[in-house]
Amino acid sequence: MKLNLMLLGAGLAAVGEAADKLKVMWLGDSITEITCWRPQVWTQLVAANLTGSIQMVGSMTDTPANCQKPAGFDSHHEGHSGYQAYDVAKQYIAGWVKNTKPDIVQFMLGTNDVNIGKRDQNAIVDAYTSILASLRAANPNVYVIIDKMIPTQWSDKTIEAVNTAIPGWAQQHSTTQSPITVADPSRAAGMTNDMLRSDKVHPNDKGDTFIAKAIGPTLVKVIQEKLKAVA
Repeated sequence: MKLNLMLLGAGLAAVGEAADKLKVMWLGDSITEITCWRPQVWTQLVAANLTGSIQMVGSMTDTPANCQKPAGFDSHHEGHSGYQAYDVAKQYIAGWVKNTKPDIVQFMLGTNDVNIGKRDQNAIVDAYTSILASLRAANPNVYVIIDKMIPTQWSDKTIEAVNTAIPGWAQQHSTTQSPITVADPSRAAGMTNDMLRSDKVHPNDKGDTFIAKAIGPTLVKVIQEKLKAVA
């Protein structure tokens, strides 16, 4: 009986420890799923001594074999190759966050809406608004980081228009309870064509490093702010 009680106590302690961690979700398409910037951002989180305070969440755990993964890298994410922001908003996001209820969501979506769905700026930004509503329905206190889209080699005008609209969208929808901030790995911030693979869409090694440096510090800052808020 004593042994059973000890095991039960240890189990409850482990559950309590996991419950105390901030749940962080990386949300996106193939630019999130099949690239190597996530492990590089994780290295920044290690350097900031934050990895013990967070738990990455998402139904996906794949990371390309060629990525250099730091020890303890939490590979959970919600990056889905080929998915459009429109479809994520309409069909998927509510289910993905229903049980995980992330505290922080960082997302980059819209490239496939442009290249595959041929959607315009307004449709993509409307999808962001629907995604935001689902995130807040799952957790009214969610902190959202929206990443501007990286460029294609042909400098798509719709991508640039959406990126121009993102700061205003974030300001319009940000609240004290559920803030929104913007991270910027866009062409305007310095991403160039030589940071893209031969497919002209996905980042190469140089692009992964640029993305990680562009969005990692924002995630570090948001996690630190969130930890202070719940302390």
